[in-house]
Amino acid sequence: MEPWAIWLIAAGILLIVEVCTQMMWALCMTVGALAGMALSLLGVPVIWQVTGMAATAVGTYAAVLPVFRRWHRRRSEHAARTGMDALLGRRATVTHEIKPGALGRARIDGDSWQVRAPGAGHTIPAGTEVSVTAYDSIILTVEELKTI
Repeated sequence: MEPWAIWLIAAGILLIVEVCTQMMWALCMTVGALAGMALSLLGVPVIWQVTGMAATAVGTYAAVLPVFRRWHRRRSEHAARTGMDALLGRRATVTHEIKPGALGRARIDGDSWQVRAPGAGHTIPAGTEVSVTAYDSIILTVEELKTI
């Protein structure tokens, strides 16, 4: 059997392991095995094929790790909060002005919510972006976003 075919079979097996386990190392090893196959097709000796496979797998791991960490962090931040807690920190657009000491309305993802802005000493006009800071029952407490 040709060495390139062995590398291709190894890449296929590692890809199946990646799909079944969702472990990032298997994906990196798959890319490394494909690099080993490419080196084999170029006629490079086996020792350099294995070295190229290892170097490519480590390089892929180093390049992909920050992306996976960022994705996992973003995903876990949203997954940890449910119900009303999921609204905390979200941005909303004021649809009915919020007067001092009175309720207004704001829209988040197509839903209209009653809101109040206790920290604002002025009327917040419709169309202004606000951030949800707290809630009491079904009334959200918001603060106006600072514009730069």
